[in-house]
Amino acid sequence: MTQTPTRPVKEASLGDDDAKWAAVAARDAAFDGWFVYSVATTGVYCCPSCPSRLAKRENIRFHATCDDAEAAGFRPCRRCRPNEPAREEDRAAMVARACRLIEEAEEEPRLDDLARACGLSRYHFHRIFKLVAGVTPKAYVIAHRRKCVRERLAISGSVTTAIYDAGFSSSGRFYATSSQLLGMTPGAFRAGGPDAKIKFAVGECSLGSILVAASEIGVCAIQLGDDPDVLARDLQDRFPQAEIIGGDRNFERLVATVVGFVEAPGAAFDLPLDVRGTVFQHRVWAALRDIPPGSTASYTEIARRIGNPKAGRAVAQACAANPVAVAIPCHRVISSDGAISGYRWGVDRKRALLLREAKSIAGYG
Repeated sequence: MTQTPTRPVKEASLGDDDAKWAAVAARDAAFDGWFVYSVATTGVYCCPSCPSRLAKRENIRFHATCDDAEAAGFRPCRRCRPNEPAREEDRAAMVARACRLIEEAEEEPRLDDLARACGLSRYHFHRIFKLVAGVTPKAYVIAHRRKCVRERLAISGSVTTAIYDAGFSSSGRFYATSSQLLGMTPGAFRAGGPDAKIKFAVGECSLGSILVAASEIGVCAIQLGDDPDVLARDLQDRFPQAEIIGGDRNFERLVATVVGFVEAPGAAFDLPLDVRGTVFQHRVWAALRDIPPGSTASYTEIARRIGNPKAGRAVAQACAANPVAVAIPCHRVISSDGAISGYRWGVDRKRALLLREAKSIAGYG
């Protein structure tokens, strides 16, 4: 079975003919839109997933775009039609349709039904959905229901009514997963989280003051700034009804671990997170975590990766709403012109994090 390439491998392939050849040999659709290849013996160019008979390696050349291939004298393949509307756009439209079906369904839709509605097999649908949306269909369902429950609890006079309005077929099914969905019981959430306990600590790192906070589920805030008091007030504003308490010695070890990630942002952040946001924000945040250390992506590129290519501004807003610096690496998102701007915790800190990652990848840090 051909595995979907990881993002680092895919990005490396842009300048690596061996990786491109491997993608063509595997007919890997995940590379469609990243490059095309031409065949000297036939005079045509194709997308990587073209089902035509594989040509010999010595007869193949790679081109960044269809225009480049045609400028070199090649014509588009009639079988895979690489110069027609991008398959990537078709996949994005398919995933958008599936998302609407999920959001409009009264009960959780079955994977088989979603795949059938999109004209794909169960396996192919699951693979394409995760590739475009950055999360599995199941994760999208959970994120959507999390959003619905929170909205209903905020306005409903009854927890039970809110549960059914959000699409759960029984209150038992909801309560079985309520802590994962809300971070607390529904009654506590509706009351503003008075029973929720959040531990926090404020310390110093090379980028200034740092606040780390965690619920019983995971890290819920990593804030950077110049004034510790401002960071503490911001945490209180975000969780106005929760019991916010200072961390103990065990918690200080967690803080030290987080500080280590700030000092070496190229390391893998493997601590559990408890981040709350909209379905769209979670899709963006998942895409950000796919950007490898030492690499960057534009807001437009992230919008394209989540299947909504015109949502560059909304992606920027989701980055600004990110509550956990470094853990969700919004510092790796830059403007389309390469400018480093728009960082919640200051452009200088963003530049410093990117520089550290670049040095770490190059072996200097």
